[in-house]
Amino acid sequence: MKWTTRCPAKINTFLAVGPVDSRRYHPIRTIFQAVSLADELTVEIAEEPRLEVEGMVLPAENTLTKTLRLYRELIDLPPLKIQLRKEIPAQAGLGGGSTDAAGLLRILQRIEPDVPWDHATNVAAAVGADVPFFLVGGLAKATGYGETLEPLPNGSRQWLVIAQPAESCSTVAAYQALDAKPYPWRDFPADLQELYNDFERVAPCGSLDLIERLQIHGCSRAGLTGSGSAVFGFCPDEATAESVAAKLEGAVFVRVCHTLTREESLWIS
Repeated sequence: MKWTTRCPAKINTFLAVGPVDSRRYHPIRTIFQAVSLADELTVEIAEEPRLEVEGMVLPAENTLTKTLRLYRELIDLPPLKIQLRKEIPAQAGLGGGSTDAAGLLRILQRIEPDVPWDHATNVAAAVGADVPFFLVGGLAKATGYGETLEPLPNGSRQWLVIAQPAESCSTVAAYQALDAKPYPWRDFPADLQELYNDFERVAPCGSLDLIERLQIHGCSRAGLTGSGSAVFGFCPDEATAESVAAKLEGAVFVRVCHTLTREESLWIS
């Protein structure tokens, strides 16, 4: 048996970071949206376990190996051959490692369908703060550390441009820089179309420049995703998105994509 799934990237259309709590973590309020930029994951039962990655060099300890290790603490899985084709750039705030982990969890639930879903969600939260969202997909609000999710109704398809400057962003460094600045912890907006991200206070100059250029060239709204360094801009149609993308000279990554419904973002064949 072989299973293949797309592992979609996400953008944060809203991201407000709370003060450090008693656990020394930052609670957040965020709105996630899955988009069509995606990695592809294929898993099949094999005689010997193997992980093959195309498009990026992963460290020996990564979200896939961690997911398998935690899942196998309670479940006896057969040896698996895992093939991953990477399209989502690293250190971008797009959830590339998290979505791969969630894609693997969704396939593991197909391999062992009698395993309680709670096992997958517990493993997801242990692997990373964004992983639980990718088990929900579509559009969702998140609180806590990102693991408490409220699915929102699918909206109409929206076209967007995602771009990343030469500067990358360490999530740890971004939080440290944000901690050095006083700012209010914003509540969710009444209008879900409003874009906001606390990390724009400490984002690289290249990210802020790209946000401005996206709007100059035709995006109606633009902002930073996650802790960066990737940015996104919404366009009225695909043709406008293609035109904007063609004008973003100097960006190391540019991609036209669109928002996904919940069903589209959880597809497995």
